[in-house]
Amino acid sequence: MTEPQGAGFEPATGDGPEPASAGRAAEVATAYEGLVQIRRLLAGGPGVPAPWELRLMPRAVALVLEAAGFPPSAVDGSGRRVRTGYRVAPGADRVEVTWTGPPGGGAARVEEERLKACAAELERHGWECLLYRGPRGRRFLEVEPPGPDRATGPR
Repeated sequence: MTEPQGAGFEPATGDGPEPASAGRAAEVATAYEGLVQIRRLLAGGPGVPAPWELRLMPRAVALVLEAAGFPPSAVDGSGRRVRTGYRVAPGADRVEVTWTGPPGGGAARVEEERLKACAAELERHGWECLLYRGPRGRRFLEVEPPGPDRATGPR
């Protein structure tokens, strides 16, 4: 199956269908290697987000999480959650990462542990993460660009 012209790789944000491509792992690895190379050339090193990442934060955060092997959540055609995993959602100058899944699937029991692991991976890649408790006691990560003292690359 070929992709429509103009369609390219999109990291899983947790709001789409389960990534089904047989070559998905290779696609993720190639995209991640591209991210690392761009960081080396434009941002001063692999631990500093590149300018494109700051403009497309949800995409960049989702790519880091998927490349690290965290499973994305997924929804079916009617919008019901069918898989437990991370969900990346855009916010104002930040990204929110939640750990979600189908009702009764146990996501709430493991969300703190899984979100802390996500935060560790994202921080290793230069993002600043804060773990919060939101409505109904559910936890979420707020992911932001590095502060001025850590961002050494051009903006």
